[in-house]
Amino acid sequence: MKKWSKKVTETSNAMSLRPSVFKQRSAKAIAASVKRSSDRSKRRKTSPFRSAMSMLNFYINRAGKNLSASRKRTLERAKNELRKLYGRPIRA
Repeated sequence: MKKWSKKVTETSNAMSLRPSVFKQRSAKAIAASVKRSSDRSKRRKTSPFRSAMSMLNFYINRAGKNLSASRKRTLERAKNELRKLYGRPIRA
C-alpha cells in the first residue's frame, strides 16, 4: 500500500466506525456516532473518550490539505461535542 494511513484504517486493531461517519453534516451527530462506537468497542486499548478523540484527530490529520475549511470547523466542533458527551472541559 502506498499510504500508511489507509493501511492503518483498514487493518489496525482500532475500533470500528460506521461508514461515512465523518461525512455527516452535524458535529453532534459525528460526536454521538464516534462515542457510540467507542463505548461499544471491545478492541480499544484506552478509555472510550481517548479512543474516540484519537479517531477524530486521526481523521482530521490524515485529511490534511484536502479538508475544506468548513469541514474542518465541523470536525473541530465535533471534538467539543465529544468532550460534552463525556463530561470533559470544553476547549476554546
